[in-house]
Amino acid sequence: MGEFVRLEVDGAIGTIRLDRPPMNALNRQIENELREVAIEASERDDVRAVIVYGGEKVFAAGADIKEMAELSYTDMAAKEQRGLSDAMSRVAAIPKPTVAALTGYALGGGFELALACDRRIASDNIKVGQPEILLGTIPGAGGTQRLARLVGPSKAKDIIYSGRFVKADEALQIGMVDELVPADDVYAAAKRWAEQFSGAAARALAAAKSAIDGGLEQDLANGLKLESHLFAGTFATEDQKIGMRSFIENGPGKAEFTGN
Repeated sequence: MGEFVRLEVDGAIGTIRLDRPPMNALNRQIENELREVAIEASERDDVRAVIVYGGEKVFAAGADIKEMAELSYTDMAAKEQRGLSDAMSRVAAIPKPTVAALTGYALGGGFELALACDRRIASDNIKVGQPEILLGTIPGAGGTQRLARLVGPSKAKDIIYSGRFVKADEALQIGMVDELVPADDVYAAAKRWAEQFSGAAARALAAAKSAIDGGLEQDLANGLKLESHLFAGTFATEDQKIGMRSFIENGPGKAEFTGN
């Protein structure tokens, strides 16, 4: 278990918990620990869905600027081979439903971590954004790519070019977050969403995630080929047999899946 990042498992739900007070600034150690717990969450069969959570007061207010301020181009180019972008990609690649539970601030690298999740549930006082331009740089851990895919290039450019903080109502309206709840209910709301997958067909969920994410990286024709390949693959699973047999015998929504 890491010093600043840990995987807590309750039932079938894994929580990747950031814990580096006061603002969960993302330093090199967090990058390494985040990568490790993302791999662990991916590999554990008892984890069916994952919450990423920074605590009651703040999700993550960005990268540790003090750590990177004096880095040179050579330093950063070498670092990024296994840096924050790679850690975010490990989170994005978790083959299970993932949800970011956002409180307080989710800025810079913090919001890039939220972007690596499938869903974002936020407090009604959240502030999100990509303020890297105010530091003379740009988002470097997925912000330019995942945000543009999420809200469209025009809105992404407005947010990234200005570096402004986006408040809760606007974030919901343009799709930066998916749901707003009272601040005290953020983690519980994320857990309610995650728990619906506790007994779901795990391999089918992984295939669906691969089809959606992989399809966005290519043209429609190749995306459809990927979908067909993954669809066929589900017929090699036990859960496909269970699900279709249950539908025939009992109607929809009654299957008891094994996750295999």
